[in-house]
Amino acid sequence: MAAPGARSRSLAGLLPAQTSLEYALLDAVTQEEKDGLVYQYLQKVDGWEQDLSVPEFPEGLEWLNTEEPISVYKDLCGKVVVLDFFTYCCINCIHLLPDLHALEHTYSDKDGLLIVGVHSAKFPNEKVLDNIRSAVLRYNITHPVVNDADASLWQELEVSCWPTLIILGPRGNMLFSLIGEGQKEKLFLYTSIALKYYKDRGQIRANKIGIKLYKDSLPPSPLLFPGKITVDHVSNRLVIADTGHHRILVIWKNGQIQYSIGGPSPGRKDGIFSESSFNSPQGVAIMNNIIYVADTENHLIRKIDLEAEMVSTVAGIGIQGTDKEGGAQGDEQPISSPWDVVFGRSGSEVQSDNILWIAMAGTHQIWALLLDCGRLPKKNELKKGTCLRFAGSGNEENRNNAYPHKAGFAQPSGLSLASEDPWSCLFVADSESSTVRTVSLKDGAVKHLVGGERDPMNLFAFGDVDGVGINARLQHPLGVTWDKKRNLLYVADSYNHKIKVVDPKTKNCTTLAGTGNASNIIGSSFTESTFNEPGGLCIGENGQLLYVADTNNHQIKVLDLETKTVSVFPVFRSENAVVDGPCLAEKPKTLPKLPKSAPGIRLSPVAASPGQTLQFKLRLDLPSGTKLTEGASSCWFLSAEGNEWLLRGQIPSGEIESISNQPTISLRIPGDCLSLEAVLSISVFLYYCSADSSACMMKGILFSQPLQITDTQQDCIPPVELKYIF
Repeated sequence: MAAPGARSRSLAGLLPAQTSLEYALLDAVTQEEKDGLVYQYLQKVDGWEQDLSVPEFPEGLEWLNTEEPISVYKDLCGKVVVLDFFTYCCINCIHLLPDLHALEHTYSDKDGLLIVGVHSAKFPNEKVLDNIRSAVLRYNITHPVVNDADASLWQELEVSCWPTLIILGPRGNMLFSLIGEGQKEKLFLYTSIALKYYKDRGQIRANKIGIKLYKDSLPPSPLLFPGKITVDHVSNRLVIADTGHHRILVIWKNGQIQYSIGGPSPGRKDGIFSESSFNSPQGVAIMNNIIYVADTENHLIRKIDLEAEMVSTVAGIGIQGTDKEGGAQGDEQPISSPWDVVFGRSGSEVQSDNILWIAMAGTHQIWALLLDCGRLPKKNELKKGTCLRFAGSGNEENRNNAYPHKAGFAQPSGLSLASEDPWSCLFVADSESSTVRTVSLKDGAVKHLVGGERDPMNLFAFGDVDGVGINARLQHPLGVTWDKKRNLLYVADSYNHKIKVVDPKTKNCTTLAGTGNASNIIGSSFTESTFNEPGGLCIGENGQLLYVADTNNHQIKVLDLETKTVSVFPVFRSENAVVDGPCLAEKPKTLPKLPKSAPGIRLSPVAASPGQTLQFKLRLDLPSGTKLTEGASSCWFLSAEGNEWLLRGQIPSGEIESISNQPTISLRIPGDCLSLEAVLSISVFLYYCSADSSACMMKGILFSQPLQITDTQQDCIPPVELKYIF
């Protein structure tokens, strides 16, 4: 079906009629009245001489969650369509997704409804399809998404902000627009009446749209989009927000999981570990066997008691709040998308941490939860359990001010505390302004540290530039952590795929690790290693190690700040781990993939005849002072690309349990050989850690053994030694 002649292609053409409708709806009392008004509006809009037509999706755009590109005037003919103009970093767009999920559960394409996400990026990093693909998985988006990287549809329709919804009729005719979050009632009202109106006229088609979900093609992974990480300095453990699995992991430094709490599906339930659930948790903080969790998409702060093995709610009511002041008891106080948490004290005379600082991304503020009685700067004494705003007006701005309530943040997403003088401040990763800011613990003054620009309304001052203060450029930083030993601040510069370091005294900001490319390479140095939207980080081992939640690589990376090396932190379950949360069914064992940086050794060719057995003896040496990680599956495995016949009937893999008693690998040359030449690949994957288990690494090596197959019976072939010193 060809697109009809257009009356106008911008949203402005809808404005007069829809404004009149919305004023009339304000006076409507009953649902029947509201339904009638919308029905009459549709009669009017549908009777226009020319449709207000949406343009066709341009050819060549990249699509996700579909079998093939979608056409407005072919595939969507006969459907009521909701176009969701969004960008995946935007907290308002994230807030809208539950409304869209609910709409999809109410009406399907068989009912005549389809939602199409139109991703129109703010940041350059968000134009990359792989990054959008990760966001689609992370936020469980199951409808088609098109990458409008050049914002051609956005500009042609004169869309002005994120998120914007446009509801189309079955001819591609624009019916309604909804701007911003919090429009669920209107969204359901308009779509339900539009479906009824066009069904009454026989214009709705029940054909299915070819959906192919990206998430269905993914292999299993121990971690899925880990968002934040923290160290328990007392018990030698890490706490990881395994965000994509909707769970919290407590892990020993050797990689063994001690507790898995929540997951794999989202939920909102307190109680014993085996029954509790979370929804995309982010920030975590641990003290005295108590973990506080920013349960982001539940709009809650949760408390995990590791001794009692119980989860409870300490702030939030489970639905998104709009209150920008607070002051109620935590479990009665609505909050909005908490993204990070960190402990603090209400005064220098207080002996223990009695405040939980909260990066409240949803209202663009910094909040406080009183864990005990105390006072905030310029506040009276507050009761235990009080939850209230500390800094930020609630306006989305990059505004610094000596008065904390007049300052403005833009989706603060990471916090770290430097309680000691002369700093005495909170560091804030303010993602949408691409800045790092400070909030004084003495008077609440909000000041600029690095990134952004002087105009508080300009949230587009981003880039990737090392420099001083305002001359430095970041791109959507999500995490910060304070190194008390060196008086330095580390920043997860998420959309630049880098870790940066800031000297708060000089405001100098430089790249510490990462190339700027979104990939997963463990290089020989910090600057050769790569990340993919790292979201959180923390300091451990008295300042020696920097743990990084490498979010889109589904890994925790470990940066040794003394040796300047990078490794991957292993995560695995042992038989005696206490894993109480509901877990996914065990999937078939998959062999690990060697890092790109793994060395390769090509061995001298060996001649063998059919039926002969070759033996390969592992002779691997670990660095001095290290040992194999207990419980981790160090292993070897065989492959023969293009000559898979060589492995028929063989034992293709095995474990390496001891470095002092390494296995011998056997291979029997098949009696029926399909080639006279082949290359056998022997890959070895080792987990090892320092003797005190303070740092763990994964290393690999590839041995390539050329084989020459001959009918001449060979003498006994001596074992081939596979030697390597790590």
